[in-house]
Amino acid sequence: MFDDAARREKPPVPARETAVRVWPVGALLRAIADSLEARFNPVAVLGEITGFSRAVSGHSYFSLKDESGQIRCAMFRRAAGLLDFSPGDGQQVELRGRLGVYETRGELQLVVESMRQAGQGNLFEQFLALKTKLEAQGLFETMRKRPLPFLPRAIGVVTSLGAAALHDVMSVLQRRAPHIPVVIYPASVQGSQAAAELRAALLQACGRREEDKVDVLLLVRGGGAMEDLWAFNDEQLARVIVASPMPVVSGVGHETDFTIADFCADVRAPTPTAAAELCAQPQSVWLGALGLVRSRLQTAVERQMQSCNQRLDWAASRVSRPSHLVTRQQARLAGLAQSLKQAVRSSLQLERLRVQALSVGFPRELAGNLQRNRQLIERAQLRLELLDPKLVLQRGYAWLADLQGNPITLAKATHVGQPLRATLADGEVDLTVSAPGLI
Repeated sequence: MFDDAARREKPPVPARETAVRVWPVGALLRAIADSLEARFNPVAVLGEITGFSRAVSGHSYFSLKDESGQIRCAMFRRAAGLLDFSPGDGQQVELRGRLGVYETRGELQLVVESMRQAGQGNLFEQFLALKTKLEAQGLFETMRKRPLPFLPRAIGVVTSLGAAALHDVMSVLQRRAPHIPVVIYPASVQGSQAAAELRAALLQACGRREEDKVDVLLLVRGGGAMEDLWAFNDEQLARVIVASPMPVVSGVGHETDFTIADFCADVRAPTPTAAAELCAQPQSVWLGALGLVRSRLQTAVERQMQSCNQRLDWAASRVSRPSHLVTRQQARLAGLAQSLKQAVRSSLQLERLRVQALSVGFPRELAGNLQRNRQLIERAQLRLELLDPKLVLQRGYAWLADLQGNPITLAKATHVGQPLRATLADGEVDLTVSAPGLI
């Protein structure tokens, strides 16, 4: 790596003419590091990881190689924490960092500042951009996603006819629910035409006649690199999935693989096999449930029949001997008549006793009331006599009034020459005021 620099330098002077500088090891290494820093950094390198290890501290150490050579690399904890995948031996990666010299060992090393999988950098950026766009438009909203049907009448599968995922799905459905019909909508799952064929297959499933429609759709494919799964990151495919009239289950790749279709689907399964298991309960479960229902129904019918038989026996016993019913009713009627007679007799006896009591007590009560009323009248008469003004006049008093009969009670109410009339015990006397009244 120092060939270009050496060519630009002047030809070396023979040792006998100029003394050669003696470098301390550390100083020489630092000078080499400065030269690398000035000429190469920052640097991007493409290669294969080998000897990868992660220390307890969180730092990662490995070598990056190709067919021509290799270089030691160190990736410190802060940069390693920003990775969106787990690096390992054999992976093709693109590194960005700074060349330097590890002075302790005198080794050339690349301090890695960022790492991404080779060939996936641009695709991953496109994936993140589309994911952000569709998420902002609400295509990933949990509230709009529908639950899977509890007992689907038919299941649709969208995948390639030659895919291993189709074999896995059909095996699971045949084992767990052989009674449920399966409709396959073939489409390529990889390549430039895959996205268009997947959209067409989904639209075909959504446009079937009502009697031929499936209740749930499985969109499945086996695992692979991001390039292999890229058809499932198509924007138009995502919108077709969201607009589907029936729930869509996405089972694309392995558990660690994520595509736009996974986020848009109503349910995301980690694998195609898991997608089939989510849509089909084992037949044994349904048979057991049906057996339990049958047992309960049979028990309920038997109880109902026993109850009806008992009621029928009771009705038959009454209909078969009507004379007993008439006899009981006659006895009951006779008892009611006897009770009525006794009640009337008792009521008449009580009324008779009450009349007798009244006939004895009424004259006595009447005499008593008359005596009390007579005494009240005599006392009232006595009080009236005591208030009679004639008794006062008999004691020498007179009742004085003017000729109109108005009483005169004050001397100052009279005037000289006023005619008055005095009422005495035995008659009246006319008077004339001759002198003013005196106080």
